[in-house]
Amino acid sequence: MNYNHQLSDWPNFTWDDKALSDQLAAVRHRQGRLIGRMEALGFELRGEAVLQTLTQDVIKSSEIEGESLDADQVRSSIARRLGMDIGGLVPADRDVEGVVEMMLDATQNYTKPLTQERLFDWHAALFPTGRSGMSRIVVGAWRDDRDGPMQVVSGPMGRERIHYEAPEAARLDAEMSAFHDWIEGYAKLDLVLKSAIAHLWFVTIHPFEDGNGRIARAIADLVLARSEGSAQRFYSMSAQIRIERNDYYDILESTQKDGLDITPWLSWFLGCLDRAFDHAEETLANVLRKARFWEYHANDAFNERQRDMLMRLLNGFFGNLTSGKWAKIQRCSSDTALRDINDLLDRGVLAKVPGGGRSTSYALVPPNMEQ
Repeated sequence: MNYNHQLSDWPNFTWDDKALSDQLAAVRHRQGRLIGRMEALGFELRGEAVLQTLTQDVIKSSEIEGESLDADQVRSSIARRLGMDIGGLVPADRDVEGVVEMMLDATQNYTKPLTQERLFDWHAALFPTGRSGMSRIVVGAWRDDRDGPMQVVSGPMGRERIHYEAPEAARLDAEMSAFHDWIEGYAKLDLVLKSAIAHLWFVTIHPFEDGNGRIARAIADLVLARSEGSAQRFYSMSAQIRIERNDYYDILESTQKDGLDITPWLSWFLGCLDRAFDHAEETLANVLRKARFWEYHANDAFNERQRDMLMRLLNGFFGNLTSGKWAKIQRCSSDTALRDINDLLDRGVLAKVPGGGRSTSYALVPPNMEQ
């Protein structure tokens, strides 16, 4: 089997412009409309939309690789780095800070060249302890293949399936130099298509011992930011790829083996981006819902515990809210939690969820803006 990087004309990718033209035009149109709608929001609402999008992007990019990050830590880390006053900030672990640092550098500093040193810094940020899980890895440098060729493998030990084998380490300097020259110098290509190609090209080279997928998606986001001329992110490709993870891996695997015509990959990427715009509409709706809630309750006084829990509910509280969870999260007694909850029930801010079983649970009451 020949992988694409083993072909004599690698990396001269080809694609069918005619087959992609209508799809690209439609995606570009939706992209422009979405950016326009978001930028028409007020400063605070736009900032909240960016915060939600970046939080989702960081969490979902890690989930694609099977790693779970604490949403509150990610949100707090992003807010601190962007200088946003959102209240309820929590300390973030080193691994969370590293992923956030990489993603924000990619999207907020999208005009800066994507140099070797910058990629090394991203990699070091992803692995602050020099380890991936329990294994020590080469950090902030290209892989050295000391343990054999870099392979993407699945399945139990003894029955492994090799999905992909990357170029040997001795080629990496030349491969990454060519990649850098193209991404910074080739100006004839639409930047949305360039984002898709950069993603595929980088993950095919697979220059690091670990973290290649997350860095490839960060590079794609960087080029998408260049396509919009804006550091403000209102949609998350990583969140959509997470939803379509199986298809994502399948199209990557087939594209890396089927020759240098990458039309199917580009078509899939454009479709995924289009579906990411659909979910951006959900983000916008959620931002507006939060704004209406606080506008409606602008004259209501809440204590610190209540305000924090209301923010958590508005941000998508996981599971059912019970008095026990309230007490645990706010580090208060059960009696204090019940007093807080009953006060909100009396004021019509919370309502009991019907059929709660042994533990009564509570939900936000949507504000009636017509009153």
